Amino acid sequence: MKLLTEPEGLALLKKYGVPIPAFRLASTQEEAMEHADAIGYPVVVKVVSPAIVHKSDLGGVMVGLTNRDAVRAAWDEMMARISASPYAGTIQGVIVEEQIRPGLEMIVGGKTDPTFGKVLTFGSGGVLVELIKDVVTRVLPLTREEISGMVLSIKAAALMNGYRGGPHLAKDALIDAISTLAKMFQEEEDLVEFDINPIVLTPSGCFAVDARIYQRRGDEELHPVLTRVSRALLSPGALSPRAIAVIGASSDPTKVGYAVMRNLLAFPGTVYPVNPHRATIMGRKVYPDLASLPGPIDMAVIAVPAPLTPTLMQEIGYKGAKVAVVLSAGFRETGQEGAALEDKLVAAAQRAGVRLVGPNCLGIMLPHIGLNTTFDPVSPRPGRIGFISQSGAIITTIVDWSIPEGIGFSAVISVGNQSDLGFTDYLPYLAQDPSTRAIILYIEEITDGSAFMSIAQEVTERVPIIGLKSGSSSMGKQAASSHTGSLAGSYEVYQAAFLQSGVIPVYSLREAFDVAELLSSEGYPRGPRAVVVTTAGGFAVLSSDYAEQYNIEMVPLDDALLAQLDTFLPPLWSHHNPMDLIGDGGADRFARVFDCLLARSEAWDIAFVIAIPSAILDPNQIAQEIVRFTRHTENMVVGCILGGDSMKSGMRFLREHGVPNYGDIEDAFRAVGKLLYARNTIKRTPRGTG
Repeated sequence: MKLLTEPEGLALLKKYGVPIPAFRLASTQEEAMEHADAIGYPVVVKVVSPAIVHKSDLGGVMVGLTNRDAVRAAWDEMMARISASPYAGTIQGVIVEEQIRPGLEMIVGGKTDPTFGKVLTFGSGGVLVELIKDVVTRVLPLTREEISGMVLSIKAAALMNGYRGGPHLAKDALIDAISTLAKMFQEEEDLVEFDINPIVLTPSGCFAVDARIYQRRGDEELHPVLTRVSRALLSPGALSPRAIAVIGASSDPTKVGYAVMRNLLAFPGTVYPVNPHRATIMGRKVYPDLASLPGPIDMAVIAVPAPLTPTLMQEIGYKGAKVAVVLSAGFRETGQEGAALEDKLVAAAQRAGVRLVGPNCLGIMLPHIGLNTTFDPVSPRPGRIGFISQSGAIITTIVDWSIPEGIGFSAVISVGNQSDLGFTDYLPYLAQDPSTRAIILYIEEITDGSAFMSIAQEVTERVPIIGLKSGSSSMGKQAASSHTGSLAGSYEVYQAAFLQSGVIPVYSLREAFDVAELLSSEGYPRGPRAVVVTTAGGFAVLSSDYAEQYNIEMVPLDDALLAQLDTFLPPLWSHHNPMDLIGDGGADRFARVFDCLLARSEAWDIAFVIAIPSAILDPNQIAQEIVRFTRHTENMVVGCILGGDSMKSGMRFLREHGVPNYGDIEDAFRAVGKLLYARNTIKRTPRGTG
């Protein structure tokens, strides 16, 4: 791509009406002084070279020049410095620019993301922009209201409103300028990346002082946005087969086909093992090929070498199957030859009218119907969380972890290479599944960013989605050509796309499940007002700390409630929120407090119940009271039964009754804080409304 010279960049900004300082291009020292006289002092002089990206680092910017002599000296000094650098032969002259009065320095930038297309970044600017990292990124297009939200979301926004006696800055002028830059970036198709750093904000307006704009060269295609062929949505029963053919079924315990057959022994439908070299497998009759099957099939599970898969598609379609789960590896993930084979597989499947799960995937699990087409040795229990993952290893680990944790799934889907079916197909499929109350995504790459955002917006109106994107490390940013390229890497763009499409971004698998369990049980909280009920003073103090950390409001207890609590609580109870009921309290004491809170449910939104091991507190009884509490209120109730083996029965009771329990109260407060942030940011409907 081509870097526009600064005069070219400023001219483009001027064309769109972005406020810029007066400037002129000078090719000689004398001309620079004449231009400075004409513009008026003080001025800034900058070297002009298409090869120099960061002029300040080379001493190519001189500011505060107040007369002709200063301009002459600046010319001499800059030319001497750059003549000793590798860029000596690239100098086209200097730009003489009106020096804008000091103000708040911001950055506005844009880049073209390979998945989501053009994105916009805004934040605190200047030479320390990468160090401070007070920025926000959003996927275009954006409304003026959304751009205003970007401006208000950064920490430096406080400086625009007269912070500590400072001046009120022209925030509306800044929003107008950002809106214009967004329009320019969208309309100018050849623009691929730009930085305005700084754009200086003052009480009277704002000015784009320094512009770095990149344009594609000729027919050059940079970062083409990936798209997939539009296909019909999966029908509701597409992944719920009555009859399955396992192509590559095996009696060898070291083979994938053996593991799949073992998992399908519990499937209540019909399973046809297909293998030309065996008569029976696990007591089941084996068929030499698809043509010999005695009846139609709805799904084929393929566990044969990759080169054999394209030739199977026609017969799979002929036998009536609409879906083929291709477990085989050796496709696009292996290089060009594998990519060609994958294209051949997709073409054959399309001709046969067969949809592909994978290839190079673990398979799918639907616990409610006893379906497990994977080679995972463990089958999950039924539950309310749909889990869609691009990593088979993460699926096997999570499923294994979920069993002792008591977490169940409505579906577990391995997307593999997404050659046909991908996230945008599975999301609406799970959204119409009544057993799915929340969906977790583990994402390495999305193949169609625009379609993902559109579909996720629709789905999150019905079912919440939690998104975990891998790749937050700085490795991919090292070669960035601009500040924006460094600040708005692929990971940051995914986080922006998540928020804009209603997906709740999380940063670990543990956090993903903490949030999903809470959503699947309680939904979104109505508001931030929380009460804490406990018999542990130390955890009461910690809960106050975590509430402040995660922006949860500890609501004061009103006089009437305090008076009622005083009628049965011991004199030394805390008399404020968090409510420390004193360590000698049993489940009955918790229950009476719950009854008081139920009578005043309009005064709070969230209740954290923290119970610890005690000779007086029966874990089963407190768990029963927590379940009763949550069943009688539309407000959010969060269980925190803490401890080890002595409390396991209470923890298990909560799980069995669909109430999430957190073994660490910080996890509970973090999950609630995440939901409050999402509720305010993406405006989702709280439980019991809409």
